[in-house]
Amino acid sequence: MTTPRQRATAEFVLDHLVWFMLAVVLIIFSAFVPNFFQIGIFANIVEQSTFVGVMAIGLAILIIAGHMDLSVESVAALTAMITGILFCSRGIGLGLTLTPEWLVLPVSLLIALAIGAVIGVLNGFFVIRLKMNAFIVTLASFIWVRGLVVAISGGRSAQDLAPSLRVIGIFQILYVPLIAWIAIGCFAAFSFIMTRTPFGRHITLIGGNAMAAFRAGIKVDRLMFIAFAMAGAIAGLAGWLLAIRTSGATANLGIGMLFHAFAAVVIGGVSLKGGVGKLPGVYAGVLLLSSINTAINLMGLPAHYTQVIQGLLVLAAVLLDTLKLQIRQRFA
Repeated sequence: MTTPRQRATAEFVLDHLVWFMLAVVLIIFSAFVPNFFQIGIFANIVEQSTFVGVMAIGLAILIIAGHMDLSVESVAALTAMITGILFCSRGIGLGLTLTPEWLVLPVSLLIALAIGAVIGVLNGFFVIRLKMNAFIVTLASFIWVRGLVVAISGGRSAQDLAPSLRVIGIFQILYVPLIAWIAIGCFAAFSFIMTRTPFGRHITLIGGNAMAAFRAGIKVDRLMFIAFAMAGAIAGLAGWLLAIRTSGATANLGIGMLFHAFAAVVIGGVSLKGGVGKLPGVYAGVLLLSSINTAINLMGLPAHYTQVIQGLLVLAAVLLDTLKLQIRQRFA
């Protein structure tokens, strides 16, 4: 029979295992990879984690809620492209200006969030109201939204983003770009929402057992609509940040980011069964993947080594998820 202290220790280790993995990986890379232990390198790791990290937040929330959203990559690409078309001055950019100029910042952000939220609501309508499979619905959205990006851009790019937006991409605080701090702030804010508010606790309960949540008086459908809209809006934010970082947008912007975000979510301890997972762990998963990618680049190894390692990490994370369930049942 286990004691409460043993149970608490086991829960702590299981919940923070990815952070231990990250610490071990950083120590090993710092000891054996030339030029890895530098402030600039660590700042670069954090910056690389920005876009995938923000995208992973919405994806993680929906997986915790027991659903899936494969459209987040395409939504990010769409919002990046629309931001580029509206506020870039070269290529297909219209070069729109506002007075005063700083209004470009909140207006462009609101447009990106609104576009993402609308697509999220559409996904939610098909899944919740029409009872369609979330995997299929969001896969379809992944395809048609990416097609829309190519259609509205004609395969061309937008360059030279408005100065009031571009400055966010180059401004740094403590050697770390402002856009990375925005991502960290998003993780902190949504971690609070998911752990300290009724919405977050109810979403977790729905993912664990939707029928039991419904019988407990939780408005399941309404909360799931909000979760889908939130995931879309967060993907819109990721696209907005991506456009700022690249000072524009291309038709193939962000391709492959979904798989990195999904890998980070799984490695970060979010159970694919729903009802289990914490966003700080997801951020640790993003940092872990970014650290591995950086180390491989510094060692001059081919890029496909990163894919091999990431694939193995995902398999290990899924296996670990099964082991966690067994361990929790043992200590229950």
